[in-house]
Amino acid sequence: MEKIRKGDQVVVTTGRDKGKRGTVLRVLEKTVLVEGVNRVKKHQRPNPMKNQPGGIVDKEMPIHLSNVMLVNPATGKGDRVGFKFLEAQGSNPARKVRFFKSNGEVVDV
Repeated sequence: MEKIRKGDQVVVTTGRDKGKRGTVLRVLEKTVLVEGVNRVKKHQRPNPMKNQPGGIVDKEMPIHLSNVMLVNPATGKGDRVGFKFLEAQGSNPARKVRFFKSNGEVVDV
């Protein structure tokens, strides 16, 4: 289980895009692709086989996991995330969930 998953709201903590917020589009091994963050201009050659035009394309590049924090909706700021187990209820086994370190609120419901 990872601390940051696809679809999470994150804030960038360091670098050129410090303070920017966005949604995680993809989680790679040690990097994440965040919507609207770390945008670069890529000079792309046309590829008629894939029906791609050439030119200069704006695209997002991955950013390291250590440079983003999950946004806590209660405070509106970036927050550290930990793991804990919720006790078993009835026939449901104990399950592992993410929680915010500042207020102990569970991320996954």
